[in-house]
Amino acid sequence: MSTTFRVNGVQQTVDVDPSKPLLWVIREQLALTGTKFGCGIAQCGACTVQIDGQATRSCVTPISAVEGREVTTIEGLASASGELHPVQQAWIDHQVPQCGYCQSGQLMSASALLASNPNPTDAEIDQAMQGNICRCGMYGRIRNAIKATSVASSDDKLFYNVASVEKTAEVDHG
Repeated sequence: MSTTFRVNGVQQTVDVDPSKPLLWVIREQLALTGTKFGCGIAQCGACTVQIDGQATRSCVTPISAVEGREVTTIEGLASASGELHPVQQAWIDHQVPQCGYCQSGQLMSASALLASNPNPTDAEIDQAMQGNICRCGMYGRIRNAIKATSVASSDDKLFYNVASVEKTAEVDHG
């Protein structure tokens, strides 16, 4: 059975079993390998993509569920010209990635949050990022990067001001 949907702005048609998880279609049929397999039961968040702008775990989403919809993967987060999304730049500036495995899922959840709520509170950040597990424990840096990006959004600036973001205590895990 074929399924037609848009991935990162490009219409795609795949002929696979309708129950096949979106994660494997993205990785195997479309060769977009930035989305990672983590647990296979929607508990770790490594496989997070956006479907119509909503953060969604692709490991448990059947391909049939995206018929006619827009899927954005980590490869589609930056602009077509290659300019990083503000949250990607914040990740770099705040040195969020450690091992990096969870980062594509973290970035997809964070960018979905900021698209719907450009100035989230700490509680809203915690709620939106719940279920995105970082085995390196970079949660403080993740929150700081999201807050830095939200400062830029609220000031209508192209770039954000790292100095304006409140510093929080962080444990150095090596």
